Amino acid sequence: MRLPRMITIWLAGAAVLLPVTACSADEPAPGKAPQAAAPAAPTEEPVEVKTHPFTGEPYERLKPVLAVKIENTAAGKPQLGLKSADIVYVEQVEAGLTRLMAIFSSKLPPKVGPVRSARISDLHIAPQFGKPAFAYSGVQTKMLPFVAEASLFDVGDTRNPGAYFRQPGRFAPYNLFATTKKLIAEAPKASKAKDIGLTFGDAPEGGTPRKSYTVKWPAARFTFAWSEAKKQWLIWQDGKKDMAAEGGQLGASTVVIQYTKTERSEFHDLNDSYTPLVHTTGKGKAVVLRDGQAFNANWERGSEKDGTTFTTESGEPMNFAPGQVWIALASRKPVIP
Repeated sequence: MRLPRMITIWLAGAAVLLPVTACSADEPAPGKAPQAAAPAAPTEEPVEVKTHPFTGEPYERLKPVLAVKIENTAAGKPQLGLKSADIVYVEQVEAGLTRLMAIFSSKLPPKVGPVRSARISDLHIAPQFGKPAFAYSGVQTKMLPFVAEASLFDVGDTRNPGAYFRQPGRFAPYNLFATTKKLIAEAPKASKAKDIGLTFGDAPEGGTPRKSYTVKWPAARFTFAWSEAKKQWLIWQDGKKDMAAEGGQLGASTVVIQYTKTERSEFHDLNDSYTPLVHTTGKGKAVVLRDGQAFNANWERGSEKDGTTFTTESGEPMNFAPGQVWIALASRKPVIP
């Protein structure tokens, strides 16, 4: 047997015989430390994150839309469930007061309320969501045919009494609440959330820094004040913090003051106070609050089945900040100092 050729190396005064063999391209040269092979760089595939059309936040699947008419006077506060809403509309009603219509889809609170009666303006807002489930506590007799023809699934207390209950510790009519799962169960074909024209993303140029913004109706006043710590516009109504029954102050990532034409409808309440009709189709001006800034914007909604688009004064999409959106439907023209 042939032995490999040997070379003599003197280490620490001692002779050591080492075999000499040819070095391959992957082996270190004599006297060099072995080097680990560099791992192959991983191939990064772009991951598409789906964002909800109502909030701009990630979601796993789109769910049915539930609209709920909610009391908005001091007698009905604090409201329950509003923190989970995707969108909250503020609408003028009789005597210059306001009432809310909360839109739920990505999150569904166990209970919601106080639930109050519907108004004609609700029936004009609803069609942009397709055919949502609509929860309310009755309407005047004259409006019943309008509800029957509207683009919605009626899950009001008359048709679906089992979903409603009287909340202890509150007095009528401000004690009617609803179990949301029972409401949805009564509208199995309710439309799922879809694009309604809103865009989310980075803020555009041209915003005016604002600490707060106030919008008024004849008998109601809202102030939205920016909280840098919470990254929200915290809400005050008529000079008082708007608190949630779940705890904490109500607030939204984006607030829209949408200036609309508001006129007298054919309906009125028991005191002969007329019911306003808020026109949410057509074109108009808006102020969008996000990230501690106010932006002048334009809005447009071609028909009741269409969504509402918001653009900057230069015509670019007016992106909202991801999160809950409040849309205050007001009739006075905007002024940003």
